[in-house]
Amino acid sequence: MPAAKRPQTRHHPKGLTILYEDKDVIVVEKPCGLLTIGTDRDKSRTVHTILNEYVRKGDPRSRNRVYIVHHLDRDTSGILILAKSEAAKMYLQEHWQDTDKRYLTVVHGRLAVKAGTISSCLAENSALKVYSTPDAAQGKLSHTEYAVIKEAKGFSLLEIHLLTGRKHQIRVHLSEMGNPVVGDRKYGKGNEAHGNLALHARSLSFTHPVSGKRLTFETPIPDYFTRLVGSIEKLAAAPAGTHAKDKP
Repeated sequence: MPAAKRPQTRHHPKGLTILYEDKDVIVVEKPCGLLTIGTDRDKSRTVHTILNEYVRKGDPRSRNRVYIVHHLDRDTSGILILAKSEAAKMYLQEHWQDTDKRYLTVVHGRLAVKAGTISSCLAENSALKVYSTPDAAQGKLSHTEYAVIKEAKGFSLLEIHLLTGRKHQIRVHLSEMGNPVVGDRKYGKGNEAHGNLALHARSLSFTHPVSGKRLTFETPIPDYFTRLVGSIEKLAAAPAGTHAKDKP
């Protein structure tokens, strides 16, 4: 696969960092506060609109567009993959279970069990709030693997291996365990004093829809996390693959 071309500064997508781009996919780092795609209730600027403008290079008549493969919540930062064709999108979604998804999060308190897997069936109520239900017919079975990396100042830094990708899964599972994500006003303690949601999609490893190569992308630990728990020792590397810094 040819090396990714550096985007022209004139059409660089403002507010997003491109980690990788070729003719089939774009991998970006999304900041906290930006929607992945618009909703019926919110038509504000999104990753989708920003990248559609970017791939059209200022030509409103261009048929170029990007396709959403997966979502990150507005307040979750980190890595997003977008496709440049319907075929690439379909391939990535059909192979999503083979995509390795790792997150970092800071939660309130200390966990009694320092590593494990949280499993439950998740459902959503009429108020658009997700919760665990014992009724397997009502909810979707979801698995969140976690490991405590550091404990400090009444917080715990966790590494998350997302085994399934349901809406609000990490936030709900940790909240129901008694350790809500810092900054989570929806599933937190109700008196959340911290601003940003401390949830970051740190690394992603997937099979390229055309070349078949395994690509891996990592991002640095957000400064917000070190302000919460102090200095963080180097974390384990993401799963093997062609790393972002060694673009294919």
